[in-house]
Amino acid sequence: MDCQKHLFSLPNNVHYLNCARKGPLLKSAEEKGIEAIKRDRNPDQISTEDFFSVQEDVRHLFADIVNCAPSQIALLPSTSYGFASVLKNVKAKPSGNAIMVKGEFPSGYFAVNRWADSNGNELRTIEPDSDLKRVGRDWNKRILSSIDHDTSVVLISAIHWMTGVKFDLKTIGEKCSEIGAILVVDGTQAVGASPIDVQECKIHALICAGYKWLFGPYSTALGYFGQGFEQGEPIEESWMNRTNSRLFSELTDYEDSYYPDAGRYNVGQTSNFILMPMLREGLRQITAWTPEGIQEYCSKLTRPLKLYMDSIGSIYEDEEYFADHLFSFHLPESVDQEKLKLQLQEDDISISVRGDSIRISINVFNDPADIEALIASIDRIMRKTVNDLYPFEPIP
Repeated sequence: MDCQKHLFSLPNNVHYLNCARKGPLLKSAEEKGIEAIKRDRNPDQISTEDFFSVQEDVRHLFADIVNCAPSQIALLPSTSYGFASVLKNVKAKPSGNAIMVKGEFPSGYFAVNRWADSNGNELRTIEPDSDLKRVGRDWNKRILSSIDHDTSVVLISAIHWMTGVKFDLKTIGEKCSEIGAILVVDGTQAVGASPIDVQECKIHALICAGYKWLFGPYSTALGYFGQGFEQGEPIEESWMNRTNSRLFSELTDYEDSYYPDAGRYNVGQTSNFILMPMLREGLRQITAWTPEGIQEYCSKLTRPLKLYMDSIGSIYEDEEYFADHLFSFHLPESVDQEKLKLQLQEDDISISVRGDSIRISINVFNDPADIEALIASIDRIMRKTVNDLYPFEPIP
């Protein structure tokens, strides 16, 4: 795959290496949004079928990406909404426990923390050895050893949103299946940019925000609700989730039965005539590129960056736990983080600086010039650091 920047509206002078913060809109998605806004000028143009057709496309596209049936996909407004919907239907084991990792995104933490408090379960937060810089192997071992027969639910991201550390979902899923625990995965920072198979990983529920790696607009999210959730109770009672919702003339013939499978968990107003066409466009493009193709492209971009980081003594994850689209580097202690932030800003480079590490998140809109600019920016700081530590003194 070649660089796809021509499909976006990113300025040529800006090096956007921060897709984990928010993905840029595709030009085609922007056009769909504008078309939808214009159509709202005259609602008479909106047919009954328009209330349902686009959302059905979205379900099918996302189902293909994560390998499940379209009926198992719910349309959501956010990950927090999705987690609440899932956990409302997770049965607690008596005196059991819930498991999450340290530094999980707040939406996941608050959801599982409330569930544990409400159900008399202990919340176990698993963290790696604090003395390690490469934590992937140790962290995954600790997660697996913490899952026991008293574990009710494991809520975990596919990769850590701050560091990019990959969690072994397949092995975690097998362990959960063995002991009867529910595996809930936050796929926000992985789905779309890297392959995830909910069947292979034995994931019970997968929740994913739409505005990052799916190239959708804000206030969109998608959820996979697997086996065991088909008869669950949603957190709201939308008329659109009922089996007679397409029969507008019969809506007051109140129908208690929901759409099959995950349809009951849809947020109200799923038609969302402006946002849904934009999300569909992002999913269509990802399907054309494929997550495998995106990951392969990102892998090519990271190679020279890794070589440079090796040359300055930077530390990063072992290959097995390194995601090529979202990753972090521990910089030498001598690097002044504030000076680095100013240098990056001066060079129009957008990444995330966190403590002694930098988080970089790339996609198909990036090219070698973006990586070269980042290397040059860090190198300037490294040279300034050397000069500060060992100032040149003229020979008398």
